[in-house]
Amino acid sequence: MALGKYSRVDNRRQNSSYCSTVTITVFVGLCLVGVWMMTSSSVVPGQSVDAPAQENKNEVKQQVPESNEINPKQPEDSPGDLPEDATQGDSSTPEEKPEEKPNEIPEEKPDEIPEEKPDEKPEEKPEEKPEEKPEDKQEEQPEEKPEEKPEEKSNEDTKSDDGSTTETQNGGTNAEDGDTKINNGETNTKDGGTKPDDGESNAAGQGDSEENSTEKKPGTDETETKLVENTGEGEDGETGNDKIDEKVDQKDSKEADKSSDGQANNQSSGELLPSGAQSELLNETTTQSGSWSTQAAESKNEKETQKSSNQQGGYNWKLCNVTAGPDYIPCLDNWQKIRSLHSTKHYEHRERHCPEEPPTCLVPLPEGYKRPIEWSTSREKIWYHNVPHTKLAQIKGHQNWVKVTGEFLTFPGGGTQFKHGALHYIDFINESVPDIAWGKQTRVILDVGCGVASFGGYLFDRDVLTMSFAPKDEHEAQVQFALERGIPAISAVMGTKRLPYPGRVFDAVHCARCRVPWHIEGGKLLLELNRVLRPGGLFVWSATPVYQKLAEDVEIWQAMTELTKAMCWELVSINKDTINGVGVATYRKPTSNDCYEKRSKQEPPLCEASDDPNAAWNVPLQACMHKVPVDSLERGSQWPEQWPARLGKTPYWMLSSQVGVYGKPAPEDFTADYEHWKRVVSNSYLNGIGINWSSVRNAMDMRSVYGGFAAALKELNVWVMNVITVDSPDTLPIIYERGLFGIYHDWCESFSTYPRSYDLLHADHLFSKVKKRCSMVAVFAEVDRILRPEGKLIVRDNVETMNELENMARSMQWEVRMTYSKDKEGLLCVQKSKWRPRESETLTYAIA
Repeated sequence: MALGKYSRVDNRRQNSSYCSTVTITVFVGLCLVGVWMMTSSSVVPGQSVDAPAQENKNEVKQQVPESNEINPKQPEDSPGDLPEDATQGDSSTPEEKPEEKPNEIPEEKPDEIPEEKPDEKPEEKPEEKPEEKPEDKQEEQPEEKPEEKPEEKSNEDTKSDDGSTTETQNGGTNAEDGDTKINNGETNTKDGGTKPDDGESNAAGQGDSEENSTEKKPGTDETETKLVENTGEGEDGETGNDKIDEKVDQKDSKEADKSSDGQANNQSSGELLPSGAQSELLNETTTQSGSWSTQAAESKNEKETQKSSNQQGGYNWKLCNVTAGPDYIPCLDNWQKIRSLHSTKHYEHRERHCPEEPPTCLVPLPEGYKRPIEWSTSREKIWYHNVPHTKLAQIKGHQNWVKVTGEFLTFPGGGTQFKHGALHYIDFINESVPDIAWGKQTRVILDVGCGVASFGGYLFDRDVLTMSFAPKDEHEAQVQFALERGIPAISAVMGTKRLPYPGRVFDAVHCARCRVPWHIEGGKLLLELNRVLRPGGLFVWSATPVYQKLAEDVEIWQAMTELTKAMCWELVSINKDTINGVGVATYRKPTSNDCYEKRSKQEPPLCEASDDPNAAWNVPLQACMHKVPVDSLERGSQWPEQWPARLGKTPYWMLSSQVGVYGKPAPEDFTADYEHWKRVVSNSYLNGIGINWSSVRNAMDMRSVYGGFAAALKELNVWVMNVITVDSPDTLPIIYERGLFGIYHDWCESFSTYPRSYDLLHADHLFSKVKKRCSMVAVFAEVDRILRPEGKLIVRDNVETMNELENMARSMQWEVRMTYSKDKEGLLCVQKSKWRPRESETLTYAIA
């Protein structure tokens, strides 16, 4: 140094001035050294703070000159290295070591910081050290401490920026590789801040991000928890399934936009942010944000918060003020249309009459509503306040339909024809007709006029799936009781239109005092059962004409005998149950057309060849019969495999020459869909999105294809209503062939069920298609109507649609359980709340 030269020149001067000169020189030298020490501490202590105590001091010395070489090299790092850099240091690379340090900072004691101060003096010359006085060293300590702590903060903050960017990049990189990222208990930080991954206490969780997230939370939904699917789904879902591949994705772009200015600087340069400590990469001209967020970040976050608030404010939800109150079904409670009907002779007033514009209001909750009792306890009892109707208990209590027991409605398991229990009645039928073979030969049945659906509820014990239906009539809330019990049912009537099911799909049809006049008008209603019944399938009829000798009963029996004979139905069995005191007649539909051709009188007539038996959406009934398929490769010509083998077996009539929904040959399409949903359910839905499946009983796949989602849930105590939308390929027969069930529906109209019917709704690319034809707000209001409070909605759709749905859910104060996106495809899981708006909207057409 220059000071050393001047001191040696002064040795040649006179002795009289020697002491004073040396004293001044030493003093000035010490001052300069102190100034130099203080100045250099603004950089070096920041590095030494982040370095472990056991690190070699020479390594710290080498970090400063190497820092300029890091930036250009970082973009060459392979994406696979980024997650390791973000979560753990690389001992072989000095620049990357500080990655470990944020995890160590909270464990360091304050007295450890001064111990690393010798690292700050690597260039100090040896000859100056003996000249330093102990008093000088003591003075340096307090001078450096105030400098060191702010610098430590700034470096931590910088690393927070860098750490969060690395996570964002990792998220993007992982998304590209098909991997997923699990955020355990992470609160939503859409309005700012960074997001720690997997509970790691990395820099993103310690520095500026903590303070920013605290400041910005008022602009976000603090209750939101983001969970993400298991990595296995992402990896598997991307392989070999083309369009049916699982498409889930993280919102990396949004997170990157919301990171701090250290990220912005690097992003503007078009480089990937390096994974090393930010303090090693910045030169003195780069300003560090420290503990304070920038005005740009604050303003951007506020704008986004206001935008989000405006979006939520755009949905002005109101309560539906209607006569039906909490039990409102829009297409069945259109009193304006019902009053204008010319006739109700054929139960037209019980059929669907949807309003011209679907309602966008929300149905109120019954007072005192509670979370439904779980299956199978719910089969025996439900909360009275959830379905507060006692009329049916008064009318049918003596038949053991339903009774009021304190705060519960109880169901002894009886019915009009089986007062002593459904299971005995079910076994009696099996004994009378062994060919019915519940749960093997007979898997999917239709129960007409089901009442409270105890017959279908107890058939679950025999591995039989029952589609129960009854009208919304004077038997108050019978279908609502069934659904609250966890038994599948819909509100429907046999009137003037076909039932919403394809032809030849039910293994059996059951009617126990269902009050349907089968024999009138040429047997039009019984011919509708003939349409939906599988060739060789059974019609089980338990009614007074079978076993009573009253004049009316005898007349009906004779008419039914003539009609069934003309339809070529075979009377297989007629037996009387001595315990219940009822008789059961069982008929079988023919498996060939021989009988039809041999009839002396063509009544009922055969349907025209152009009449499609699968056409069922708003199609008028016709008094005709469709021929039985005879081609061995035509659906209906063979009985399906026994259950459960039929679930996974490709239907015999799906040919390789046919193109499936996803573009593959039909059998491959079917198999790929099944494998896909098994992966999604096992890797993601069962464990990855926070659903307690023990609380899920009634589920609906709002846009099913082959029934793969329902099939994948086979081992759970869950039944799934598969909905085939009217504008989708008609694959509902395939679903029935597998031993599952479903229904046709148009989501521009309300579903034929009571409010609060389902625990879980699943919508795979439904909303993006529906919104092209009808109001998304109305469809989401319908989702709110049929979903129970605390019920879950799982949406798989494009990101634009998913974001729109997320905003709607938030505006209803639903809990957003998880959002995930990749390649413009998204996955959303939300949970309905009990929130109801205070303002109401009167629907004049729904006022009786």
